[in-house]
Amino acid sequence: MYSFNAPASVIEISCWKWRSRIFFFIEYPFANHRDEQDSTGKIAVIGGCREYTGAPYFAAISALKIRCCSSYKSYSPELIVHPVLEESYSVRDEEKHLSVLRFLVKSTSGWKGLIALLLVLVLEDPFLLDCVGEIMRQARESKIPTVIDGDGLFLVTNNLDLVKGNTLAILTPNINEYKRLVEKALGCEINDQDASQQLASLASQIGGPTILRKGKTDLISDGLTVDEVDIFGSPRRCGGQGDILSGSVAVFSSWARQRLTLVEESYKLSNVNPMVLGSIAGSALLRKAASLAYANKKRSTLTTDIIDYLGRSLEHICPAS
Repeated sequence: MYSFNAPASVIEISCWKWRSRIFFFIEYPFANHRDEQDSTGKIAVIGGCREYTGAPYFAAISALKIRCCSSYKSYSPELIVHPVLEESYSVRDEEKHLSVLRFLVKSTSGWKGLIALLLVLVLEDPFLLDCVGEIMRQARESKIPTVIDGDGLFLVTNNLDLVKGNTLAILTPNINEYKRLVEKALGCEINDQDASQQLASLASQIGGPTILRKGKTDLISDGLTVDEVDIFGSPRRCGGQGDILSGSVAVFSSWARQRLTLVEESYKLSNVNPMVLGSIAGSALLRKAASLAYANKKRSTLTTDIIDYLGRSLEHICPAS
């Protein structure tokens, strides 16, 4: 039996109503004191391009630091790496185009033990975006949670049907990506005076996904509720922090979904959206890690320094027994 009473050292989240529940699901993978391979799941990270591989690395290593067992598609001795996908200039004919798509879909369906799919694309390449669209459809059919960031949001903005009705999808837009989503789905400009209501309207209009709007205060909505995380992070904004957030959210939302599936009857949590819980936890984790890193490194703080403090930040949310 697990208690909802979180210890006093749990960090303060503006949404007090979620604090004990977040502790509860994060504790779940560690509760049986096993550390067997694959016991905490795998995520697949798709992103980067020939010129830049930072985004998938930051996302995947963050998931690994939190204690996801394996992360596909990035660069580190602990991470499983697959070859770069071919860009459109390498695909000379339609037959080859289709063969690559079939290979990707087949590979995706064969990912055993996959708990989440994370898209952190950094290249608006038509062929690659077509490939990713097919992978998203496959993940949806397989009921795999999907976190979408970077140019994945460019893809979604131009084709909202990719996520419409998908309650296991999470969008993590920055201010510019959010602006494009609002213009496309709501046909208006951003309204910062009533940001919470507009975010709820956007999530409701798209119908299904949870949206985590990144900013000074992170706002999170699935169209039914709006929550915020306003823990102070770092006054220095490092490129790559959004990738850490995406990797963390992918792991936490999947853990929350698994945990709530097991206990929703006994604890009557059927009205809780695990994608919202995972987004709140991921936001809190990043902000605390950034605060700790800045306290040590000051103005020289880099994203790699923040990653080094993820473990200590996690201790504030869910102390190891």
